[in-house]
Amino acid sequence: MKAGTTDLATLGQRIRHFRGERGMTLDQAGEAVGLAGSQLSLIENGKREPKLSTLDALATAFGVGLEDLLSREAPSPRAALELELGRAQASPLYASLGLPAIRAGRGIGDETLEAIVGLHRELQRRASQAIATPEEARRANTDLRERMRERANHLPDIEQLAEEQVRAAGHRTGAVTHREVSVMAERLGFQLIYVNDLPDSTRSITDLSNGRIYLPPASIPGGHGLRSMALQAMAHRLLGHQPPASYDEFLWQRLEINYFAAACLMPRDASVAFLQQAKKEKRLAIEDFRDAFGVTHEAAALRFTNLGTTYLDMTVHFLRVAGDGALLKGYENDGLPLPTDVTGSIEGQWVCKKWSARTAFEHTNRTTENYQYTDTPAGTFWCATQTGRTDAAEFSISVGVPFAQAKWFRGRETTLRAVSTCPDEACCRRAPDGLAERWAGRAWPSARLHAHVLSPLPSGTFPGVDDAEVYAFLEAHAEQ
Repeated sequence: MKAGTTDLATLGQRIRHFRGERGMTLDQAGEAVGLAGSQLSLIENGKREPKLSTLDALATAFGVGLEDLLSREAPSPRAALELELGRAQASPLYASLGLPAIRAGRGIGDETLEAIVGLHRELQRRASQAIATPEEARRANTDLRERMRERANHLPDIEQLAEEQVRAAGHRTGAVTHREVSVMAERLGFQLIYVNDLPDSTRSITDLSNGRIYLPPASIPGGHGLRSMALQAMAHRLLGHQPPASYDEFLWQRLEINYFAAACLMPRDASVAFLQQAKKEKRLAIEDFRDAFGVTHEAAALRFTNLGTTYLDMTVHFLRVAGDGALLKGYENDGLPLPTDVTGSIEGQWVCKKWSARTAFEHTNRTTENYQYTDTPAGTFWCATQTGRTDAAEFSISVGVPFAQAKWFRGRETTLRAVSTCPDEACCRRAPDGLAERWAGRAWPSARLHAHVLSPLPSGTFPGVDDAEVYAFLEAHAEQ
């Protein structure tokens, strides 16, 4: 049990319930088990985890079994309401209102408490109903992010597979070359072929019958992209993927092939050695990591999240944010309070305007990383942010760590600091009262529609791909 979890809160309620049944005060019960009344109060309020010996002593003092204390059920209808209220007030939805929390003390009657909890239930229901469009993809994304968070964004089996494949192709140091990627393909029985007429819905096509992997033209700028696409196509075969039966499986396969490609382009042993040396010299920098292996800034940033916790003993976060502030991709295991909707999804949510992922767009110098400390309700974080632009729009890539770990990075000496109170909407999302009143009913903005809002996975044998185009393409090229 961890402090702040529902199990710890329920345990505290059960201890308070049995103490009340025995007519014991906090001091009396604490004395019976060798604790001060104030310490027992922290346990009852779910703010401190008791030792097993303390629980055993409490059970003896109350004349109940240890299993009675550890039951996950609320000890009474009143306690169930108090626990539900606590969970509701801890949710991002309630935090976004900027309202104070209510403590369900004795001064609040059962009917009043039931009414308050009922209002929270209705608030949650309406918020969920408001976004109840096709949500399978968003739900799957959220589940996948939590799954990787539990693993520190690290997949050791794929790390080892990539290391073996790269070494077998003859690579030893530096950036993995196109030739070495071709050798990897040949070892699997495939030839890399660059064509101009790939279907728009595909990144590559693998001809299993004739041993060919079709890719876009080799003249496309940026060698990283072509190497990565070839490696992703090989990963499907190496990992034994079959056509996905669900969106969850589709996303997991995409994650695995992307991970494999990154682990080949930035091999584990070489990357860890590079990063550990940079940490030792207190000059960690994503831009140096990027340049050392000849990949994009985003690829280096994501790769850092794969290795940072497992090999550098630090927690991290990563953000890709659109120019308008929408969060396109995110990961954290350092406690950074990412914006979420009521389902826990982060995609498309607005990032605080005071975070460096947004303030970096205001800087005139876009050629190097921008550094910033940000005070948040969850603590102070240091971030390094690099901006970029596609044909469609600009974006920013941020990698950050808690304040105490900034000492390992170049840019730690920055004096730029901001204060963010998000998810409280008063931080940067809510207009001042006077301004809102002046323009209420006098403005009608036309909203820009984000593509991800209307991008459910199309049906077909290969989700997201036009099967007919793929088969026509293969038929045409098989005869060449």
